[in-house]
Amino acid sequence: MSGPHHVDHHVRADEAGKRLDVVVGSLDGIVSRSSAQRLIADGLVQVNGAPASKRHIVRAGERLDVEIPPYDRGDLVPEDIPLDVRFEDEHLIVLSKPAGLVVHPSQGHWSGTLVHALLAHADELGTLAGEDRPGIVHRLDKDTTGLMMVAKTDAAQAALSEAIKVRSIDRRYLALVHGYIAPDTGLVDVPLGRDVRDRMKMAASEAASAKQAVTTFKVLERFSTGRYDDGFTFIECKLYTGRTHQIRAHMAYIKHPVVGDQLYGARRPKADLGLERQFLHSYSLSFEHPFTGARLEFIDPLPEDLASRLAAISDLSMGRTAAGDGVVVALAAGRRP
Repeated sequence: MSGPHHVDHHVRADEAGKRLDVVVGSLDGIVSRSSAQRLIADGLVQVNGAPASKRHIVRAGERLDVEIPPYDRGDLVPEDIPLDVRFEDEHLIVLSKPAGLVVHPSQGHWSGTLVHALLAHADELGTLAGEDRPGIVHRLDKDTTGLMMVAKTDAAQAALSEAIKVRSIDRRYLALVHGYIAPDTGLVDVPLGRDVRDRMKMAASEAASAKQAVTTFKVLERFSTGRYDDGFTFIECKLYTGRTHQIRAHMAYIKHPVVGDQLYGARRPKADLGLERQFLHSYSLSFEHPFTGARLEFIDPLPEDLASRLAAISDLSMGRTAAGDGVVVALAAGRRP
């Protein structure tokens, strides 16, 4: 079991006027509003240094100090949800996540998540990420598909998290974005924070709370303008940091939003090739096993819905780059060239 940890939170202007249990229930590490109410009832939530009722109406600037007890899996119940496992030993799991599967419990998703599936699949999972995230090392958005790592022990979770922090894990994504990208390579080094106008989105920010976010990309193939769009560019993105919505927010920032992105895109069905989810797939994962030292490399081909959209615009192709030819070889061989 992991020990207790604290969450310090200053009430934002958009949270002012809400009940204390509602605000606490939305904080990272809190599984649900009912969990928040239990914490408040147990005296583990303070407002400006003093206990308060769950019905307390918060004001902007108030400081919330929340003590989260040791992990005990709380309200989580194992669920028999199929998993596409690509590798598993006593330390870790590598799997391919399908579209529509939320990684861990959150507001509006208290069941049917990857975490619930993992609880049914494994007898033990790492506990270091909190009671609602057993085994989780990194995340993919609900409608982003592809390769993920999961830790079965605390030692593995600590080692893999550190490897991500020091950027020794190679994570690459395939994305189809709007517009013509002229350079063959690019770097987006722009800090990200919550969009002040839409709390569901991330945006470029100079605020002190913004976090460094670095994405590089290579152009794989370009497609000329069609009847309903301004062309497309097929790219490989490499993450150097792991911020929420990082690739989606960065590509929108440089005016090349991901095709099908309902949050960051223009939501034009014909221009989005009929996709109602972002064309973003975690296709390549490469890292050194934290305990055996073996180099593990995985390639996950595009799922059918994305592959079919790419095939549908093949007549508009302006040709692949050398990097694009390399990815085609990698996908066919099941390993990086």
